[in-house]
Amino acid sequence: MSGTTISVLFAFIVYLCIMICIGIRSMKKTTGADDYFLGGRRLTGTVAGLSAQASDMSGWLLMGLPGSVYALGSGQVWIAVGVVLGTVINWLVIAKPLRAYTIVARNSLTIPEFFSNRYHDEKKILLGISSVIIVIFFLVYTASALASGGKLFNSVFGWDYHVAMLVGAAVILCYTFLGGFLAVCTTDSVQGTLMLIALLVVPISAWGFTNGNMTSLLAQSGVDPSSYLSFFHNGDQPIKGVELISSLAYGLGYCGMPHILIRFMAIKSENELKKSSVIGIIWVIISLSLAVVIGLLGRAFLFPTILGKTAGTASAESVFIEMIKKIFMEYLPLPFVGGIFLCSILAAIMSTADSQLLVCSSSVSADIYRDIFRPDASNKSVLKIGRVVTIVVALLAIVIAWNPDSSIMTLVSDAWAGLGSAFGPLVIMSLFWKRTNLPGAVAGLISGSAVVIIWDYLPLVNGQTIGSVTGLYSLVVGFTISLFCISVVSLLTKAPDRSVLDEFEKYKNYGKRV
Repeated sequence: MSGTTISVLFAFIVYLCIMICIGIRSMKKTTGADDYFLGGRRLTGTVAGLSAQASDMSGWLLMGLPGSVYALGSGQVWIAVGVVLGTVINWLVIAKPLRAYTIVARNSLTIPEFFSNRYHDEKKILLGISSVIIVIFFLVYTASALASGGKLFNSVFGWDYHVAMLVGAAVILCYTFLGGFLAVCTTDSVQGTLMLIALLVVPISAWGFTNGNMTSLLAQSGVDPSSYLSFFHNGDQPIKGVELISSLAYGLGYCGMPHILIRFMAIKSENELKKSSVIGIIWVIISLSLAVVIGLLGRAFLFPTILGKTAGTASAESVFIEMIKKIFMEYLPLPFVGGIFLCSILAAIMSTADSQLLVCSSSVSADIYRDIFRPDASNKSVLKIGRVVTIVVALLAIVIAWNPDSSIMTLVSDAWAGLGSAFGPLVIMSLFWKRTNLPGAVAGLISGSAVVIIWDYLPLVNGQTIGSVTGLYSLVVGFTISLFCISVVSLLTKAPDRSVLDEFEKYKNYGKRV
């Protein structure tokens, strides 16, 4: 093992040890299920803002998005635009009402529990359906994060993909298992800061080494600079309307992501919520802009190597990794610093995987085990079940991600569509339309998730899925149909009971005070 590799490995070890120490420290503050799943509703604005966005982005921010931009050019920026718009709306429109309503609705700890309490669902129908949806789609989402980790360690150290994935999963599992929500949010805020620093330093350094010859280097790399740098081309083809709609539609998913929404529920005060919204919005605008720049700049900076085409090279999704290696291990003799910046990719991966593990765990242990099967279960027993479920979910995600050819972008897109279509419309209608009733809520959950599964997974058209044939992102269809079903079924069935309507008015008044 070379001295450079040892320095990078040492940087990774230091970083991972810090994350585990945070988990051990948080474990001392975690005494029951309320602490493990929601941190006792005592998150500060800074931690909430950074952790919400770090948990959102995953390996997609530093691998998936730069990789798609590297391969196809500036036309991929519309995904980032959709994500920014969705983030802004989520913070400014959803966060405050959701925090207020979850408190009024019997201090709901999870999104499934909120739905159940919101509609006074005594039979726990919503609780069961939404918990199953979370487990299904978060398994895929967690698998995307673990696949990112495997590809990172494989690219940096040359480890076997499967060994690399298991190492990353073990560390994530360790601190999530120990410290729960507090550990996840604290580590995510640290990781969000590291990600932003790396996103700032690496492209600035790479630009300096290109000596301003980006356009000529792009031409030499085999792309037409005018098309590659155009916002209205994908590769050398003009962007299609369906591609533009599909890219912008990523923003629709935000109001249905349990691992993001739970941060809004856990913020300790209105003043902290305002602070976290500013931090979260600024963070996402800067980080996504720089991720796009990395993809574009990487094509010129790494030339004559062309990722995915030059023999023996990694895929385009490794562009950020290869840029760091070239800057800090070839041009500058600073392998330890390069290792720290490579840890930013691991930070992006871990900050999402830990949140997904925790949401899955809470859905099974709190929403299914306690609320449906064992209403008399103690906090300690729920906490114990939650930790066991965390391990089981991690193992199942490893199985899904076992194929080294798994596309990070595809896995993330599928999970995002499923969760956004199932939960997004219902969250909106629950907060802003008091006529929404229990049958409408059930119809929205089932239709949104079912449409995505049918659209993306069933080969119904000459052996292909509808999504492959049309090119339209399933989130557009699933979200629209779910919203339609909630509205129509609610209007065609009995209006909510007076107790449900009174609680809605109480929430509206509470929201004005906090």
